[in-house]
Amino acid sequence: MDNRFEKTSKPARRGDKTSSSARRGDNTSNSVRRGDRTPNPIRGNNTSIPAHREDNISKPERTEESFSLPENASAELIVGRNPVIEALKAEKPIDTLYVNKDGGGSLSHIIDMAKRLDIVVKEVTAEKLNHMTGGASHQGVVAVGACAEYSSIDEILAIARLKGEDPFIIICDEIEDPHNLGAIIRTAESAGAHGIIIPKRRSASLNYTVFKTSAGAASWLPVARVANIPAALDELKQNGVWIYGTDASGEEYNKVNLKGPIGLVIGSEGFGMGRLVAKKCDFMLSLPMKGRITSLNASVAAGIFMYEVVRQRQA
Repeated sequence: MDNRFEKTSKPARRGDKTSSSARRGDNTSNSVRRGDRTPNPIRGNNTSIPAHREDNISKPERTEESFSLPENASAELIVGRNPVIEALKAEKPIDTLYVNKDGGGSLSHIIDMAKRLDIVVKEVTAEKLNHMTGGASHQGVVAVGACAEYSSIDEILAIARLKGEDPFIIICDEIEDPHNLGAIIRTAESAGAHGIIIPKRRSASLNYTVFKTSAGAASWLPVARVANIPAALDELKQNGVWIYGTDASGEEYNKVNLKGPIGLVIGSEGFGMGRLVAKKCDFMLSLPMKGRITSLNASVAAGIFMYEVVRQRQA
C-alpha cells in the first residue's frame, strides 16, 4: 500500500471526496498538522537542520560593506540615469536597482518605473555607488542585471502540467548565499524539479554569481520571486501541492512518502525556516546525523532531499 508514511496511512489528496484515507487534520501519529508544531530545540545528533527561526527575532541586515560584486561585475551593471531608464523601458532583465538615497530629480521617476516592473529597489549612499562602479559617473543610480528572467508560480505549475508530472517545486526560505542558491538551482534542475521559489527580500537573487555557480542551470529552471513565502505556500496548497519542511523536529526523510505533488522548503543558512513558513508545512523532514557536527550546508541537505524524491518517484 502506498503510504505517505511507513507507519501511517496516506492522507487523502485535496479534493478527493471518495478516499477513506486519513485527511489532513485527522489524528495521525507522524504527520505534521498545520499550525500544531511549535519550535523545537535540536535533538542532539539525529537531525541535520537547525530548528526554524522565530520571525519576530530581528535578523541583522546586510551592511553596505558586506556587498560584493562578481568578478565580471562590469558586464552586468547599467550605470547612469538615461541608460537605466532605457533599460527599464525595454524591460531588460534587472535584478536590483541601487539609487542614491540623497538623490533627486529624475530618480523618483526611475524608482516608480522599477517598482511598476516589480524590481527590487535599494537606497544606498553615493560612496556605495562609487564603490560599485569603480568611480564611474553613475548620476545616483546603478542597475544590476539579472542572469535570467523571473517566472511566476502559475508558470511553474503549468510546466508540470505540460509534462504530465506531479509538481516538484523547491522553496528557498531566505537562502542568502548566492553560491548556495546557485548550487540548489543546479541540483534542482538535474533532479527534474519544475521550478524554484525565492523571496524578494533577505535572499540571494538571479545575479551572475548564482548563474556561474548553477553551471548555467539558472537559464533552464524557472525561478519565481515572491513578496511573501507563506502566501506562496498557500497558493501551492490551493493547487494540490503538499508542503514538506526541513527541520530538526522532522521525520527521517527516507521514512516519508515523497511521491505526488511536492513543495520542498529549504530553510536559511544557520536560521532554518521562519516560524510562519514552518506553520504552513504539512510534513517535516530531517536527516540522520552520525557525527559530532549536527548540521549540513543548505545546498548539500537540499540535494539529499531532492534525490530522495527522485528515488521514490522512480521506484
